[in-house]
Amino acid sequence: MSSPVIDPRPLPGEPLSLDLLNTRWMTGDGPRDLLAEPDGLTVWLAANKLAGHCPQDAAAREALLAAREALAVAVRDPGAPSREALDGLNAVLAHGRVRRLIGPDGRPAEEVETDLPAWRAPWIAVNDYVELLAADPGRIRACAHDRCVLHFFDTSQNRRRRWCSMAVCGNRAKASRHHARTKEPRPE
Repeated sequence: MSSPVIDPRPLPGEPLSLDLLNTRWMTGDGPRDLLAEPDGLTVWLAANKLAGHCPQDAAAREALLAAREALAVAVRDPGAPSREALDGLNAVLAHGRVRRLIGPDGRPAEEVETDLPAWRAPWIAVNDYVELLAADPGRIRACAHDRCVLHFFDTSQNRRRRWCSMAVCGNRAKASRHHARTKEPRPE
């Protein structure tokens, strides 16, 4: 029995679309890309409970990369997406749909259908972004730290969250401001 692969990302657990964006992040050694790593696709699918819903092959990886790129363009300005953003998102969404049905228990249900199995997880991720836009595009945010590339959905009551993590990027910003203040010459 093999041990589970550990998710190395600094901010897992955001809504699925933003979680896909957050498969790229910065480290002290430079940029890192989970989907470029040998087990990256497996790690991301498992972390998002999609492992049984999508193949783990080159086609699925390429489809996920296409969805991530479409999302990266779209989050630049979620309130007023560019033609490039719309085309990228709609290209992914064209691979699937939600089929409504009545489940075995007699209750309404939905099922995601895609033209190819490789597009299932990417379609679900981009559909999640559509749902975030419907909920409140102003809550889709990039971390305010100038070296951070992570995104989050601001669920704070006052809508003022600025950092992917106060413990990491927020503290870095505070430390940087403190360092700048202590380096300034004091008037005599």
